[in-house]
Parts: sequence; structure tokens; C-alpha cells
Amino acid sequence: MNSRPASPARLWPLLALNFFMADMQSGIGPFVGVFLLERGWTSGLIGTALTIGNVAGMSITTPIGGFIDATSHKRAWVAIPGIAVVVASAVILIWQNFWAVATSQIATSVAGAAIIPAVTGITLGLVGQRGFNRQIGRNQAFNHAGNMVGAAASGYLGWRYGYVAVFLLAGLFGAISIACVLLIPDNAIDHRVARGTKEDDPESRPSGFTVLLKHKPLLVLALALAVFHLGNAAIVPLYGLAAVAETEANGPSFVATTIVVAQGVMIAASIVAMHAAEKKNYWPVLLASFLALPLRGVLAYALTGWWGVLPVQILDGVGAGLQSVAVPGMVARSLNGTGRINLGQGAVITVQGIGASLSPAFGGWIAQWIGYQSTFLLLGAFGLIAAALWIGLQSHVKGY
Repeated sequence: MNSRPASPARLWPLLALNFFMADMQSGIGPFVGVFLLERGWTSGLIGTALTIGNVAGMSITTPIGGFIDATSHKRAWVAIPGIAVVVASAVILIWQNFWAVATSQIATSVAGAAIIPAVTGITLGLVGQRGFNRQIGRNQAFNHAGNMVGAAASGYLGWRYGYVAVFLLAGLFGAISIACVLLIPDNAIDHRVARGTKEDDPESRPSGFTVLLKHKPLLVLALALAVFHLGNAAIVPLYGLAAVAETEANGPSFVATTIVVAQGVMIAASIVAMHAAEKKNYWPVLLASFLALPLRGVLAYALTGWWGVLPVQILDGVGAGLQSVAVPGMVARSLNGTGRINLGQGAVITVQGIGASLSPAFGGWIAQWIGYQSTFLLLGAFGLIAAALWIGLQSHVKGY
């Protein structure tokens, strides 16, 4: 087993991968809602198509995590899904039939489900448990910076040249991402460490899959995240739809602005989360992320259009930025020694994905019945429920 720390020459391709994969991973995903709205789709139908894709991604994430634990070809689990995302984005641009759009969202979600645990596994295999917290913080800072740059460029290109330019940019970022992952030497990745096998016991065997059902910290984390994302996932697309529907904003530029503001805050939040976890643990970091959602719901209710972009997206950046470091960090820390870290990552993503996948359809149809502003208050309340669960069950999770 290779116990040497990874050299900077091996870590720079990893950081570059995190930067460029941000735009590749979602393709034109953030722009799908306003793209379809401008072509006559209703908010409920848009939400339903997005939900179908999210459900597909959610259902495959846990087994994919298990495959990534077992494979010694982790780089391929980044490269091949990246190609799939680019192809799926092209389908939406060419054909706006409901089932074509839903199928493309399925492909995008399944591919995204593979990329996240694959990069987590590669990171752990390069730096080990001791270096993981700091490296995952750096990864996320670069990832959010890539999202910010990609969104700003997409917004400008979409405004100037249309949605085809947004797709071409995603394809370019995808090609660079694949080149970056191939620059990471395969022999630099310790695949036993990458799956969380005991580093001081080369003969140890991975735990059974039942560890997921018996591990209380993992169950509490997944439940709280599912509730949080049931409210959180729909706010950004609904906020964009509300502004565009009221003709207060240009579609591509508005979506890009919301992403740029949020991702800029996420860079700072991910660094704060990294340092906070080094001093204590991940429990207070996640509590703070849950409490950002109800505040965000109130602001989205009170402010519409361009007036509300800055405060609403700052709070989105706080919550998502903290979670981007705390969630993989807590899973890796709590499952260390089981040999099932990437399976655990996939399981948490699956359960939180239940909330996130239901959120667009839930929010979209509710918005049609009671209006956008009241829906924001309802969605924000789920952050209070997640925080209550986190505090009430803290005996199971506070030590990590």
C-alpha cells in the first residue's frame, strides 16, 4: 500500500478536474427550466421532466458507489459519464419533445451520480484520511469557482449567441475535464484507501452492505439532508421562472447571475467548513447549512426579480457551500475502516436525492396553485424541520 502523501504534481490535475467538471457535470442543466419555459412549457411540466431525471439518478447512485469502491479504474467513472452529459445536453437543444427531454435528464442524472463518488474516491486514494478534510475543502473551492466562471460565461454567451453557445461551452469544459483526470497517474491512487479499508491492516476485508442500515450516523445524516433538499432544490428554478414569467429578466443572463452569486459565496463557505471541521467536527457546520434555508425562503417571498438575486443566492451559497465539504467529510470519517466509503457516499446522495428529485415537481405544481411567493415560504420551512431532526438526534452524529 502506498502511504506517501500525494505530490503537488498529482494534486493539481485533481484541482483542475474539480474546476472544469463543474460546468461539464450539469451540461445545460441550470438553463433547462427557462429554456423550456420560453418554448411554451408550463412550470408543472418542467418540474415533472426534471423530477423523472432526478429519480433515475437517485435510484442508481448507491450501486454506483459500490462499483467505485470495488474498481481500480476510477478515472473511467469520470471520463465516460462526462461524455454522456454532453450528448444528453445536445438532445435537449435539438428536440423539445417531453420524453426526449426526460430521457436526456435521466442520462445527465445517472452520469452525475457516478462523477461525484468517483472524484471523492480518487481524492481519498491520493491523500488518505489525514489529508482528506483539507483536500476536499480545496476541491470544493475549485469546483465552486469553476461553476461561477462557467455560469458567467454561459450567461454572456447565451445572451449574445443563444443556448447553442451554452452547450458548446459545456462540451469544451467536458473535454478539458477528461484530459485532467487522465493526467492523474493511475498508480498514484491507493484503491484500498480510496474505499476506506483500514490503513493499518492490509488484510482487513470490507464490511457487508448491511453496514448502511446499521450505521446510525449515516442514517441520521441522510434523513436530515433529504428533508432539507425537499425544500431547497426547487427554490432556484422557481425563482428564475418567477422572474422570467413576469418579464423582469432575460432567461440565460438571469440564471447565470443566480449561479454566479451562489457559487462565489460557496467558495468562501467551503473554506470556512474545512477550517471549522479541523477545529471541531462537522455537526455545527451542517446545522448552520440547514438554518440558511428558512431565511432564504423568507427573502424569496419578499423579493422578486433582480432585487432578490443577491440575498437569496448568498444564502443558497452558504448552505450548499458548507454541505459540499461537510457531507463527504462526515461520511468518510464515520465509515473509515469499513471499506464502504464510496458506497456510503452513494447511499447518502440517494436518500437526499429523494428530497431533491421530488422538489421540482412539488414546488412547480404548488406554485401553479398558490403562486410563487407563498411557495417559497413553504419550501423554506423544510430547513427548520431538518434542523430540528439534526438537533434532536445529535447524540448519534455530534462526534463526527
